[in-house]
Amino acid sequence: MWLFGQKKNIDQLSDAELIAQFRKSHNAQILGELFKRYNHLVFGISLKYLKNEDEAKDAMMQIYEELFNDLKHHQIQNFKSWLHSKTRNFCLMKIRKQSTISKKQNVYEHSFSQDDAYDNFWEEDEHNTIEKQLTDLEIAIELLKDEQKECIKLFYLKQKSYADIVQITGYNLKKVKSYIQNGKRNLKKLMETRINEG
Repeated sequence: MWLFGQKKNIDQLSDAELIAQFRKSHNAQILGELFKRYNHLVFGISLKYLKNEDEAKDAMMQIYEELFNDLKHHQIQNFKSWLHSKTRNFCLMKIRKQSTISKKQNVYEHSFSQDDAYDNFWEEDEHNTIEKQLTDLEIAIELLKDEQKECIKLFYLKQKSYADIVQITGYNLKKVKSYIQNGKRNLKKLMETRINEG
């Protein structure tokens, strides 16, 4: 099939020609051809970083979907090199996001670990999803007193040591430990209130 008067089949066009045609037409077939040439590259990079085949496949689909906007708004000289960088950055952002979620879960585990009533806190059901719990946690942290909020964030989310927090905040060691301990206790109360309201 010839494309837009080109005396070439779509698979004979260069990357630059395909991008130029896509910017004019927003034709999904053109984007599909462009991505098909490098989907093995995207999958390989995604698998290398994410270490999971299903997650790598999901990453491929998300990157493909983002290309519609990317190619409309960015001037790309070397598509293969650009796609390599985009895929790597996408995976690194995904890993960072997963790491942040893990750290937030760590706050929960420390806050609730001493209370048998919360043994099943992380079990998901239709009313109690991990995403909702993390949202509730973020809200609860912001409701803490400033000193407690600062120390809780540094200790759990940024994984700073007591000594680091003393240096960063200027509070003495006794106060840092007190703010973290009281912050944990108040978080627990705030979360219990949100659970009961939910």
